[in-house]
Amino acid sequence: MKILFMGTPDFAARCLSELAKTGNEIVGAVCQPDKPVGRKQELKMPPVKCAAIELGIPVFQPETLKNGEGVKLLESLEPELVAVVAYGKLLPKDFLSYPRFGCINVHASLLPKYRGASPIHWAVINGETETGITVMQMDEGLDTGDILLVRKLPIGIDETTEDMYDKLAPLGASALCEAIGLIAGGGISPVAQDDSAATKVGLLSKETGRIDWTKPALSVHNLIRGLYSWPCTFSSVCGKKVKIYLSRLSDMKGGAEPGEVVRSDRRLVVTCGDGNCVELLELQLEGKKRMKASDLLNGFRIPAGTKFGE
Repeated sequence: MKILFMGTPDFAARCLSELAKTGNEIVGAVCQPDKPVGRKQELKMPPVKCAAIELGIPVFQPETLKNGEGVKLLESLEPELVAVVAYGKLLPKDFLSYPRFGCINVHASLLPKYRGASPIHWAVINGETETGITVMQMDEGLDTGDILLVRKLPIGIDETTEDMYDKLAPLGASALCEAIGLIAGGGISPVAQDDSAATKVGLLSKETGRIDWTKPALSVHNLIRGLYSWPCTFSSVCGKKVKIYLSRLSDMKGGAEPGEVVRSDRRLVVTCGDGNCVELLELQLEGKKRMKASDLLNGFRIPAGTKFGE
C-alpha cells in the first residue's frame, strides 16, 4: 500500500521507523517546519524529519494544508492512505477525503476519553489506572472519528508521564502497523465513538504545575508524576521557588496545615489537604541544580514545621 506519513515529535518518529519495516511504500513524511530552539535560536529539525532522512523517505514541511495546498501534495504523491501521528494541526476536509482509505490517526488515549492535546499527561494527572492507544479513522472533529483498533496498558501508582510515553510509543507503532495490515486485508470494522463519554484536554502550561497543597496527597503525587519531566511542578519554601520532579506517597500522617513539613532529616515529607503526606524525592531549588532531597537538605535547612507554598 502507498502511504503518506504525517507526524512531528519523537513519538511519531518511532511509528514511522516501524512502519518502514512493513513493506508498504511510504511515499513521503510530512512534519511541521524546523523551529528555532535555545538561546541562540538555532533551527532544529523535528524528530520525524530526522527519521525520514535516515530512512531515505522524502520530507515535506508545508506551512499550511489549507486552500487546496494539502490536496496538491496528495495529487503529486498519490497515497492510498495517510497515517497521522501527532502531526500538530487539524487536517482540512478536502485532505481527509482524498485518499482511497482516508486518513487514520494514532492517539495516545482510550478514546473517547482524553480527546485533544497532552492525553498521556492528563491520564496520569487524573490518576487513571489504565491508558492505551486508539487508532481511529479521522474526520473533521478533534479525535472524534470511528475507532479502528484499541490497545491498553496499565498505569502504575508511581509511573510518570515519561515512563508511560516510553511504553506507549512502541505500542502505538505496533498498533498502527497492525491497523494498516487489517485495512489492506479488509478485515477491520470501524466502531463509532460514544460522544456522551467523551472528555477533552488541552495544552499544558507552566502554571499547570503549581502545587495546591490543600489537595489530597494522591492528587498532589499524581500532578508531580504527571508533569514529569515537563513542564514540572513547582512551589515555594523558605522564600525560594522550588521545582519538584519526583515524589511518592508516604505512610506518615500530616501536621496541622497543608504544605507543612513533618520530616526533613534526609527525607522530606510534606502534609497535604487530606491529612496524608507525600515524600518529595527530587527537587531543584532556584539557582541550584536538580538533586535528591537528601542532598538538598545537606546544604539547605528546611526545619519541620516549615510550610511549602508561602
